[in-house]
Amino acid sequence: MDDVTEIREGVHLARGSNTNWVILTEGDAATLVDTGYPGDRERVIASLAAVGRRPEDLAAVLITHAHSDHLGSAEYLRTTYGVPVLMHEKEVPHARREFLHQVSVGQIAQNAWRPGVLPWAVRAVRSGGLTDVRVAEPQAFPAALDLPGRPVPVHTPGHTAGHCAYHLPDAGVLLTGDALVAGHPTSRARGPQLLPGYFHHDRDEALASLRAMGRLDADVLLPGHGPAHDGSAATATEHARRLASA
Repeated sequence: MDDVTEIREGVHLARGSNTNWVILTEGDAATLVDTGYPGDRERVIASLAAVGRRPEDLAAVLITHAHSDHLGSAEYLRTTYGVPVLMHEKEVPHARREFLHQVSVGQIAQNAWRPGVLPWAVRAVRSGGLTDVRVAEPQAFPAALDLPGRPVPVHTPGHTAGHCAYHLPDAGVLLTGDALVAGHPTSRARGPQLLPGYFHHDRDEALASLRAMGRLDADVLLPGHGPAHDGSAATATEHARRLASA
């Protein structure tokens, strides 16, 4: 599958219609980090096959945050294959849709004049962006997470209250979700950056989370949107801070 790239041994970046997800393999098992839009379901299954795994081999689905373009197939994998769906405790009620910290149709309409916003919105709808993707039984991950790939959760609130990045210390890789992206159709900026302000639940917290990620030892960043970024977390987050203050 052309849209799956092995970044480091056992660390695979997959690209969906508008969103990335990551597959961590270890032995015969795997961890899936995020699941794209609902319309990406067949791509998710195909990406697992591309790395020699089946949905039945998943030890867990880890969620960076409960937006529709990351949560899309989580409930399907849970109910069909019995895969637990894990996330930060503050994101659990969000995944159950007790509330929704996501850009609204009204906000999109207000920003439709901006370059790239309307085409992105159309693609998002076609990919299932308005589908109800709530997870009936999401779980907060335990303090000591023991999963293939050895991901370490890093709470990075701002985009949502319970957003988490995942650090792979042994591989020197940081999965940043939407706390730091490397490009987006609604942005003309290049390189590591925050999403435009209207996408964040709390932009000040999003800026503070950049500092938390910048202290991590990683030289490859895998974002929720945009290509993999080669370079230290410190340099990448500093670049994003400069863009945010420009």
